[in-house]
Amino acid sequence: MTTLILTVVGSDRPGLVAAVADIVDEHGGNWENSQLAELAGAFAGVIQVSVPDDSRADLTAALRELDGLLTVTVHAGSDAVDDADARPITLQILGNDRPGIVREVSAVLSTHELSIESMTTETRDAAMAGGRLFEASVVAEVPASADLDQLRADLERLTTELQVDIALS
Repeated sequence: MTTLILTVVGSDRPGLVAAVADIVDEHGGNWENSQLAELAGAFAGVIQVSVPDDSRADLTAALRELDGLLTVTVHAGSDAVDDADARPITLQILGNDRPGIVREVSAVLSTHELSIESMTTETRDAAMAGGRLFEASVVAEVPASADLDQLRADLERLTTELQVDIALS
């Protein structure tokens, strides 16, 4: 079996997931993991599928036929290097929305060689204060070599600079 990563984007409408799932099934594939969302009227997602080696080219060609309905890009999956000593951490971020929050937080994580496993972000109206709030949840893998005290110090510095709350667990 070959692992493929599909990225899909198109104008949101009913039946998009079914269209992709039908093609994957028709080629003997298995839908394994996905993150799908409607964002500003567009449907977007990332899907991990496995497919028999000899069906990969046919599946890729069939997915291209969705053009006009969805733009699908197919990427070969790779065997991730598993760091047995790595451990997950979660960051919860909340504060007034402003440009640069994701850039600054991700730069600190990169500096400490953390790998982001998942990240969700959202902006919403601040109910009582007016303006917009930014909220994020990040799960990252911390290598055994990471200096957690320095990571905490760098994140605390960001809370002041960005005027956001960052909770690390």
